[in-house]
Amino acid sequence: MHAYTASGAVLALLATHAAAAQNIRAAFLWLFAAVLVDSTDGWFARAVRVRERLPNFSGQKLDDLVDYLTFVFVPAVIMWQAHAITGTWMIPVFTAVLLSSLFGFVSEDAKTDDHFFTGFPSYWNIAAVYLVVLGLSPAVNGIILLTLSALVFVRIGYVYPTRTPMLRPLTLALASLWGVAMLVLILQMPAPQKPLAWVSLVFPVYYTALSFVLHARR
Repeated sequence: MHAYTASGAVLALLATHAAAAQNIRAAFLWLFAAVLVDSTDGWFARAVRVRERLPNFSGQKLDDLVDYLTFVFVPAVIMWQAHAITGTWMIPVFTAVLLSSLFGFVSEDAKTDDHFFTGFPSYWNIAAVYLVVLGLSPAVNGIILLTLSALVFVRIGYVYPTRTPMLRPLTLALASLWGVAMLVLILQMPAPQKPLAWVSLVFPVYYTALSFVLHARR
């Protein structure tokens, strides 16, 4: 099962190669595959009790390393290659993305015992799809990325979709529909339907609202 988790690093490499070749559609498809791996590896690991079988191997560290590649570093490369950010602010903005996420990953409270992420959970792969699809100006994109980077340091609890108990069936159902919409948008590149992108934002809004409500109740 650890090999299954580690395959995300290979998918990150393939996504980087595609982005470097200006094949943004393929880059996002490789990242989509990485999300599928990340969404299922924990379930498989618990099912076969991998922690009991390999007690000296840290699946958590492996998962964090792969997640940083697929959720942070490669999405930054894709946004760079897609010219989502341009000009003199390009390096400062991407520096904020990379360094804030490093803080998020190494924080002791990054994942809580009651199954929340603390601070913005570095969903840069999602942000990258929306910024590329919606075609907003580089200035607006920069403001969005800097705002999300700052939210890493605001220690609000965000829903862990597969593990937070409250409304989990609804969250997973909506997430599945949203995932299909995201895949459709990626497959439509380089001419995705912007109305679908705007409608699909219903799930991120729901996710954020649910996170804020549950955080207030904790």
